[in-house]
Amino acid sequence: MTQGRDFFSVKRRRGFSLIEVLVALAIFVMMAIALGATYINILNAYEIAGRAVTRDEDVRFARAALLAEADLTVVERGAEFDGGNGRRVSWKAAVEPTTTADLFKVTFQCELTGPDLPKPEMREETFRVLRPTWSQPADRDKLRADAKMRIEKIQQGLANKR
Repeated sequence: MTQGRDFFSVKRRRGFSLIEVLVALAIFVMMAIALGATYINILNAYEIAGRAVTRDEDVRFARAALLAEADLTVVERGAEFDGGNGRRVSWKAAVEPTTTADLFKVTFQCELTGPDLPKPEMREETFRVLRPTWSQPADRDKLRADAKMRIEKIQQGLANKR
């Protein structure tokens, strides 16, 4: 005879109990739900990123239109155009002269409206542009003369230190 074991006890230990199967099934279901939620979040992130890229393209196009414009009054007035996905894009710019001839500080504002935007989106950028066609000849000559005087003062200061 076997010592302390019978035939039925060995046979019962070969498979999983009902509780073990239910616990394994519960763990599997929780992992499947977590994986599904992660997958949906990734898809949503790709969609949002795709929409942002399209809006950025509209802003880049508006900025290119500003930089291509030779007339300062048209730049300050701004313009409107239809962008991608039924959006309406309007832009304008505030242009300020600097102390350097033909160099301007531009504050560019671009507004995007459309069916895919819950409220109008406003973008603002500030940059400097070298644009001789925007200068007035009298202002340009005065700024060049001022720059020449500053350079001469710096050169005189350096010559006196030697």
